[in-house]
Amino acid sequence: MAPRIIRVLIVDDSALVRQILKQGLEKDPNIQVVGTASDPFQARDEIIKLRPDVLTLDVEMPKMDGVEFLRKLMPQYPIPTVMVSSLTERGQKTTLEAMAAGAVDFVAKPKSNVAGLEDMMDELRTKIKIASTANVSHWKHKQFTPGPGGSGIIAGGAAGGKTVAQSPSLKMVAIGASTGGTEALREVICMFPRTWPGTVVVQHMPAGFTKMFADRLNSLANVVVKEAEDGDQVIDGRVLIAPGGKQLEVIRGAVGWKVRIFDAPLCCGHRPSVEQMMNSVAKNVGNKAVGAMLTGMGADGANGMKAMRDAGARCIAQDEATCVVFGMPKEAFERGGAERLVPLSKIASTLQSFL
Repeated sequence: MAPRIIRVLIVDDSALVRQILKQGLEKDPNIQVVGTASDPFQARDEIIKLRPDVLTLDVEMPKMDGVEFLRKLMPQYPIPTVMVSSLTERGQKTTLEAMAAGAVDFVAKPKSNVAGLEDMMDELRTKIKIASTANVSHWKHKQFTPGPGGSGIIAGGAAGGKTVAQSPSLKMVAIGASTGGTEALREVICMFPRTWPGTVVVQHMPAGFTKMFADRLNSLANVVVKEAEDGDQVIDGRVLIAPGGKQLEVIRGAVGWKVRIFDAPLCCGHRPSVEQMMNSVAKNVGNKAVGAMLTGMGADGANGMKAMRDAGARCIAQDEATCVVFGMPKEAFERGGAERLVPLSKIASTLQSFL
């Protein structure tokens, strides 16, 4: 059976960028650019007329930026959307807001060299294919929007002025996520009470974006959330997010555990890699760990979670109905790493029951 042709609408205010994206995308015979739009108002009309499978959307546009457009679009016409983001601080912030508004993924615009453009187009073609399989139907319904401090399984108070006791964790939580994971992580982490055990997270995301992502979560959650630095201790009440472009491993410290951040090749196609992190947790934490695999494409971490389970850890994965992409959780479950599939809203409470 011939592969399905993915119909794409490009939304960008620059005619040159629209042309470059169209030519680059159509190098793949399974991608067809069915139309382009220069602003969100034109895009709305084109969406109704063409019914594309996937949108590419510029983060920063005149008249209405990409975030505001998504907030208006997704409740009416939920369409998998890949953002095209600048690497500026403002661009990074807006990109994360777009992910919160329903975007499936993003690619960062390259610096002005041809090699960078080719790399970006290769990444965009891949992410469009992933996005075409994404489940965004839940945007038709009520969106989860916690206030500052989150809801919390156990009341933890407001997010402001948080302090962390410097006592090493006796248990540890390891979480992996990819496509759709930024919002899944927000929902899960905002349910953690302040007394939650030390947690390490790998979310597939490039360098530069992970610190802003961690800072955003920190402003919402009861626990302290930060981008991991080499040597950071795993302590109660703190979540460490693996930095983009680096690998993270959990190692034994003088007391408890700490993280090692280092340059290394891709593992399972990723840096940071869930596989690398979870293998280290299996080796160095064993049955004192619990793990969760959230939404994402591919199989990164599936064997690492199986290693955790073999070492005595309790592990779960997000169920298909609540995943944006049911790839990584499916592989973790089918390979025996995750003992059961759990809806996103029950991930935190299920992990707590293991702890």
